[in-house]
Amino acid sequence: MTIDKSWVQIRKRSNSAVFWQGLQSFLQMAKPHVNDRGFIRCPCNRCINNAQHQLEVLETHIHRFGFMYDYKEWIYHGENVNAASSSNVPQPNSGVHDRDEMFEVLEDIISNDVEVDQLGSQSSNVQYDDLFTALNSKLYPGVSSFSSLNFLVKLMHLKVMNKWTNKSFDELMKLLKLAFPKMDLVESHYEAKKLMTKMGLGYQSIHVCKNDCALFWNENSVSETCPVCFEIRWKMQAGRRTGKIIPHKVLRYFPLAPRLKRLFVTSKTSKLMRWHQAGKSTDDNVMRHPVDGRAWKDFDRKHPEFANDVRNVRLGLAADGFNPFNNMSISYSMWPVVLITYNLPLWLCMKPEYLMLSLLIPGPQSPGKDMDVFLWPLIEELKEL
Repeated sequence: MTIDKSWVQIRKRSNSAVFWQGLQSFLQMAKPHVNDRGFIRCPCNRCINNAQHQLEVLETHIHRFGFMYDYKEWIYHGENVNAASSSNVPQPNSGVHDRDEMFEVLEDIISNDVEVDQLGSQSSNVQYDDLFTALNSKLYPGVSSFSSLNFLVKLMHLKVMNKWTNKSFDELMKLLKLAFPKMDLVESHYEAKKLMTKMGLGYQSIHVCKNDCALFWNENSVSETCPVCFEIRWKMQAGRRTGKIIPHKVLRYFPLAPRLKRLFVTSKTSKLMRWHQAGKSTDDNVMRHPVDGRAWKDFDRKHPEFANDVRNVRLGLAADGFNPFNNMSISYSMWPVVLITYNLPLWLCMKPEYLMLSLLIPGPQSPGKDMDVFLWPLIEELKEL
């Protein structure tokens, strides 16, 4: 049976009944081929079969962005499925560059935003347009192994691992631009940081009272003085504010919900988040994971409704101080608060890549008995979850 594909070439899609009928026929053909989460590759001109969405989102994307021009055989949506291994089958993103590992990262990120797209809003996923632009652009003419986004992510990783300063990163960007004028890359650390924030790698800056007695957050966010000790919020010189308004202390808070969502929408970790149910030790005298401990079992007895849903997340919290200047002659103590996901298997839950930094408490002294003040944003988010 021949499939009518002429509708994909129609440019004026908004008022075309032919395009609408062709699109509905395409969605009906694709419906039996969605995965177990109801997702399938999106052949719109922006996703180009690299991102996966639900059928409602496909309908919105194709109507808004148009159908992928190079996608001649609809092998991912029901046409001639057995020919998928044929050598002449076009692969996703053909004609741009080879499959980039960052596509899988963006798939996971955008999966969290499906509800927005289903509304059909013209502004759906606009926040990701810059990421797609960087992902679909070559780093340099003739280079197909790296996208601009992939190179930038690896460069930022090197910066963190080798403790580069922001100034040294800016100087490196200038040198790369000077040596390779055609390189498609951001020009400063500030621009790189803005792009990384759109991938869910950002944090919230919350001002803290000089004496650690309150946060300028929520109902106190616009206050000029501490609601407890009435200490002014900003640093002062001779009784006046400095030229640039600078708070006494800044707490860095990394939201928890987006990272938990990422664990469940990522195919590699969504199954591992249910390991704790089947991974219990069969020997009552052996404890190899907190799931085998008395505290876990006692909690399950007291909260059976929570325990019955294996997807509920069990978190551990740890905090300790360190000197960020790597100089013991300087008395300064900064306190990171780390969350451990105990749903994961015993060989993963304590790995650095699965530990989640939640708070970065500023110094110079340890928070001591005021630790609960700094935990306020985390506690409020846990209540919402």
